[in-house]
Amino acid sequence: MGTETEEDGRTRDAGHGEDDGPAAGARRAARRDAAVRAAVARGLLGPGHPLVALLDVTGIRESAAGLREAFAAVTPPGTPVLHAFAVKATPLVPVLRLLHTEGVGAEVASPGELALARAAGVPPERTVLDSPAKTPAELREALALGVAVNADNPQELARLDALAADSPSGPGGLRSPVGIRVNPQVGGGTIEALSTATATSKFGVALRDEGAREWVVRAYLDRPWLTRLHTHTGSQGIALPLMARGVAETYALAEEINRRAGRRQVDTVDIGGGLPVDFTSDTAGPTYARYARLLKETVPGLLDGRYGLVTEFGRSLLAKHGTVVARVEYAKSAGGRAVAVTHAGVQVATRTVYAPAAWPLRIAAYDAAGRPKAGPVVTQDVAGPACFAGDLLARGIPLPLLEQDDHVAVLDTGAYAFAHHYGYNSLPRPAVHGFTVHPADGADGPDPMDGPDHAGGPEAPGDGVAFALVRPAQTAEELVAESGGAHADALLR
Repeated sequence: MGTETEEDGRTRDAGHGEDDGPAAGARRAARRDAAVRAAVARGLLGPGHPLVALLDVTGIRESAAGLREAFAAVTPPGTPVLHAFAVKATPLVPVLRLLHTEGVGAEVASPGELALARAAGVPPERTVLDSPAKTPAELREALALGVAVNADNPQELARLDALAADSPSGPGGLRSPVGIRVNPQVGGGTIEALSTATATSKFGVALRDEGAREWVVRAYLDRPWLTRLHTHTGSQGIALPLMARGVAETYALAEEINRRAGRRQVDTVDIGGGLPVDFTSDTAGPTYARYARLLKETVPGLLDGRYGLVTEFGRSLLAKHGTVVARVEYAKSAGGRAVAVTHAGVQVATRTVYAPAAWPLRIAAYDAAGRPKAGPVVTQDVAGPACFAGDLLARGIPLPLLEQDDHVAVLDTGAYAFAHHYGYNSLPRPAVHGFTVHPADGADGPDPMDGPDHAGGPEAPGDGVAFALVRPAQTAEELVAESGGAHADALLR
């Protein structure tokens, strides 16, 4: 990841809650170790199931609580605050359902993500639709449901004008809160592809372009039903001060609109998400609390109770709580370097394989029984199963020598990893299991699983781990079906 400084948005910190420091990181690691060992013992991971993904339910709950508490600490009691999870980060219905029970809604960017949120029971009033390419049908569905909509550009706003005019309640009689997404053009971070507030970003109305700011203000003055304003500066690689600057620019615009309207027309500011994640250690930083305090210092008027708030965090809520575990199928050497060939590669860590400098992931070594592996450290490569030379999870990293039937754990993969499958070589999607660890295993206290779908049978005596199936492994039959199996003769006709 390079040097860890506050400027590059990758600073280590205490974690998402004020007490979530190194000790909390150690607890997360202990829960992970217990889950890997139990997964092997109960056959969730083995010769017939060489790849599995694990989600730490306790950790997810803790992150959600840390987010809620961070913003409650900097806003007056009664301030409307909606934390909407960016579904793109982990589009799994049980995860969305869990977050909903923890007071977190959903930010969706496609009809599919909206369907997932609805299947999870997230109510429309706790759902926000963002996308730069919404179709008329998508807009119509969102407005009919009462889902909040952020218009990306003038042409989309024209479509909303037509839908508002046709509303059963009369012109402007929309059930949904509606706003405009603006690009404050404050600059980018260290990962260009994730920087959404650059001068030429594809997202939102570019405020510094000639005439754009006045167009936005006039759009609100002409449409009393526009009541929200939305921005998002970027995610991984964005420094917290840059994020806060983007929010400050948007707040200033909201104040200008309200001043010129002579009333509080904009009543809610959607500040997006984007809190970066430390992928170099078990520490979960920077924290929501630290970001909220920075916003309080930078934009005090936004947090004084006059405005409702919406946040759209994704990666920072889930990344630290997911682990992909793969069996070492073969151990070999090439050019004098040890190579462990595993079942985890480009299909679950696409960004890491294609852009390793920007997206390095930590690897942990476990033995054949799923216990943390000890022994002399050896420089080695960890390879995936795909048929191209670059399918490597890690190059030249120091680990205890991996041997056939050992296991590797790809850490911090709870977001943008196993839920975003890359179908190279028709490799199937792995099963995903949630887990909790009870005091018998020396980790955290009881945290009952939601739902009856416990995998691998009941708890094994003494291991203290409970599993619940989140998503089954993809079968060969399902692979064939989605690859046109029912239409095998279509091109022969």
